Amino acid sequence: MLHWIAKYLKTFLLAFVLALVVWISAILATDPNEESIYPRPITVRIVGLPSDMLVVKSSALETQLTLIAPRSIWNRLQVNEDLLSAWIDLSNYGAGEHVVPIQTQVRIEPARISKLEPAEVRVVLEPLVSTTFNIRLDVVGEPALGYREGTPRLEPAQVTVSGPQSRVSQVTEVRAVLDIAGADGSISKDITLRAYDEAGNQVSGVTLQPPSVSVRQPITLLGGYRNVVVKVVTVGQVEDGYWLTNVSVTPPNVTVFSADPQLVNSLPGYVETNPLDLTGLNDDVDIRATLNLPEGVSLAGEESVLVRLSIAALEGSLPISLPIEVVGLSPEDQAIVSPEMVDLLLVGPLPILNNLNPASIRISVNVSNLEHGIYQLAPVVDLLPNQIEVASILPEVVEVVIGPAPTPTTTSPASRAPGVTPTPVRTPTP
Repeated sequence: MLHWIAKYLKTFLLAFVLALVVWISAILATDPNEESIYPRPITVRIVGLPSDMLVVKSSALETQLTLIAPRSIWNRLQVNEDLLSAWIDLSNYGAGEHVVPIQTQVRIEPARISKLEPAEVRVVLEPLVSTTFNIRLDVVGEPALGYREGTPRLEPAQVTVSGPQSRVSQVTEVRAVLDIAGADGSISKDITLRAYDEAGNQVSGVTLQPPSVSVRQPITLLGGYRNVVVKVVTVGQVEDGYWLTNVSVTPPNVTVFSADPQLVNSLPGYVETNPLDLTGLNDDVDIRATLNLPEGVSLAGEESVLVRLSIAALEGSLPISLPIEVVGLSPEDQAIVSPEMVDLLLVGPLPILNNLNPASIRISVNVSNLEHGIYQLAPVVDLLPNQIEVASILPEVVEVVIGPAPTPTTTSPASRAPGVTPTPVRTPTP
């Protein structure tokens, strides 16, 4: 038996190899291998970076792959980029510049990477360091006249600056800038922090924790000063048919001063303007108004305020009835409108309504290009003055009957009176 197996073993092995070759050839004939560049670059991930190190510089973290794979595998690769991955491992690298090979993986068989470009990444690593700084607050500007700033309070008073050693070493101070120009009250706000070097240039590439600071800046009145509101005083009446819709003043409050603090403390919390005369006004107007201040009290800053008086016409309504005109009617036709009159309700400013001439208003229906028949048409109002609107038309739709105009008729010769010439009669068009 063993002699028989030994005699035919080589024959069996040769037959197996030939069958395998034929099978592989058949597979390759129907699904041949293709070598091509993957259509999209693959992002190179960074793994293994020590927690006390930072990548401060690197070449492009992308690579272009050339693959060899059967056509059917290529189809799957092109629709699923997750089957390909590339990375660099920084586990064994310290501070300094390094050239690190790119590692790759294809998660589908049979496929392999024949080339990648680039095949390596140049990186610069630096130690991650942190330093604590006291926060410097720069207060710029001056508060409003009669006010002074107190001692500001920061929360927190320190900040931690972290980042690459080369960047953190440049930082000499961390600042917050608060603008109090024109402030007439205490300020509380969060201000973004900035890191600066010795030359006063902002340092980038570092992280500040916290990134902002809460600032409380007291702003108080000086002795002898007081902030009061402005009350506008008016006399007279606007033109008939108009009314005063609004009064606004800028600034709405002012700071007054007296060498005797008791004088400003005794004010009721407001000061009045000198009276503004409204007589005959019929439109918006801006007026510079002076203030009626007690003796010994003066206005800190500008000597007047800007008062805006908003004036509008009184609104009213006017009911009128008007006949309907027919436009666009052929000379051979007649149109009968029912009803012949419509009621209008007009609204708008009373001065315009009071001077309105109803005869100047036209209300019509347009029958252009309409055949004989009965129609329901909406009247149109024309020639209304500006600012006058139609609140309602009653009825909103009228009936219009279009037909041929009546033919003129004459009396017979036998019925004529002696010496009388017959006159044609035509039915008047309504």
